[in-house]
Amino acid sequence: MDLHRGRKGMIAGAVAGVLAFIAVAVSSGMFEGLFRKIPAESAKAAGVVETADAVKIPLESLDSGKALFLMYEANGRQIHYFAVKSSDGRYRAALDACDVCFRANRGYRQESDLMVCNQCGQAFPSVKVNEVKGGCNPAPLDRKVEGQYLVIRKSDIVAGKEYFTGNRT
Repeated sequence: MDLHRGRKGMIAGAVAGVLAFIAVAVSSGMFEGLFRKIPAESAKAAGVVETADAVKIPLESLDSGKALFLMYEANGRQIHYFAVKSSDGRYRAALDACDVCFRANRGYRQESDLMVCNQCGQAFPSVKVNEVKGGCNPAPLDRKVEGQYLVIRKSDIVAGKEYFTGNRT
């Protein structure tokens, strides 16, 4: 009987340990990139508006500080980018690629105030997006605030097409 009780205790302890790990992993954002919405769903939920020549992102959709990952298709090529309100209160945008790891076509994920390369794991503070160019930094994307929108010209998005040689799966 004691052997049976001992096994039950070991199993219960193992299950509790696994559940604790999952709880910590989820709360720390470890799995956030795995369960990210597809860009079209994100755009719709955020109220993104496309005009003939620009993408308009409502500022209120960025006010939480969570990056909004989007995609624009040009001539059959998917061009991924993101916008974020950085910790210094500025609205920023970048291609979801860098000069070093773009061939892997894996982009970035957000962990707290950091944008982390999904290929090499390097992390960059949100306040450096649009400020630092080259290397594994997110490739800057011109943008401007107009009224209640962050506006990105489609021609600027398309100018980054060379970072996206294939579509993401």
